[in-house]
Amino acid sequence: MREAVTILQSGNIVFDADTEPSERDARAVEAQLAARSGVAAGVVLLSDDRFRAVAAANPLLGVGDDLSKLMVTFLDHELPASLATPGDEELAPEIVRLGERAVYQWCPLGVSNSRVPLSFWREVGPLATGRNQRTVLRILEKLDARG
Repeated sequence: MREAVTILQSGNIVFDADTEPSERDARAVEAQLAARSGVAAGVVLLSDDRFRAVAAANPLLGVGDDLSKLMVTFLDHELPASLATPGDEELAPEIVRLGERAVYQWCPLGVSNSRVPLSFWREVGPLATGRNQRTVLRILEKLDARG
């Protein structure tokens, strides 16, 4: 890892690497994090291209005007084929859409008041990390500044 830059207190780090990130790399970062801080946490590593693709594919970018309530949940795995998205009527006014290795969510009542059932997130899988659109834009700025 070279030229690591943290993004405020978001838990995100942008860095240069010689290879595409692998699951092995993520587990190594988790081990280092635990050893240095005592914090056991899952890590999702995304290449520049993967991050940009997930961010650009957000089908909810035109919904709402509060970027802190527009969420992107990044995954280190494909979504299960059997995953059923809660219906718009069930979630209203919230909206959830699935993407490639991502869940997009508009939370007009706030993230802490989300109507998405926990059972949905359990099905999504064990390793996922959600970021609001403000943070996504900050990460994109850092990626752009690198190069």
